[in-house]
Amino acid sequence: MNAPASARLPTLGERLVVASHNPGKVREIAELVRPFGVSVVTAGELGLDEPEETGSTFEENATLKAVAAAGAGGRPALADDSGLAVDALGGAPGVYSARWAGPDKDFAIAMRLVEDRLQALGATTPDRRTARFVAALCLAFPDGSSELYRGEVEGTLVWPPRGTGGFGYDPMFVPNGHDQTFGELPAKVKAGISHRARAFARFAEARLNG
Repeated sequence: MNAPASARLPTLGERLVVASHNPGKVREIAELVRPFGVSVVTAGELGLDEPEETGSTFEENATLKAVAAAGAGGRPALADDSGLAVDALGGAPGVYSARWAGPDKDFAIAMRLVEDRLQALGATTPDRRTARFVAALCLAFPDGSSELYRGEVEGTLVWPPRGTGGFGYDPMFVPNGHDQTFGELPAKVKAGISHRARAFARFAEARLNG
């Protein structure tokens, strides 16, 4: 559930900790907040470790990361937890999306694993290859207060992967209304329709437009 901005919560300020060590996520979030006059510093730059993601939902994991970074960094922190949910796989890999890529974060392996499981189920037609990207953003403050914002984008999985843009599972995901994967679409197009962009739009409406 999205939590609206409230007078009881501290102000955002002009510098935000991005509680992630994922260069792709950091880059996307930095681009999203820049037009609002907000700059970012990463958890890595502050020497902050990411806590273990023990939550069972995207929201729980985003909150774990944001609250830890805000407490350790002494300034507002924004964390993202996101992943791919494949309908034929019962929502997997879901919160385990990054873990499917193994310790080396090799998403070629992760995409192959998704495809192998779909093939094992006989899911070879578009109607059986529906999926969605989900992103949960948590904005946390040093006083322990926090807000959550969620975004989703529906699409279909293709094989073989196409395109070299984006990151993660992007090259096998075609968002509804398009015929190119997130790996093929121009970055500016993806930035306007992605799950992270949709979650960010809710965050911006509550925190940056006022």
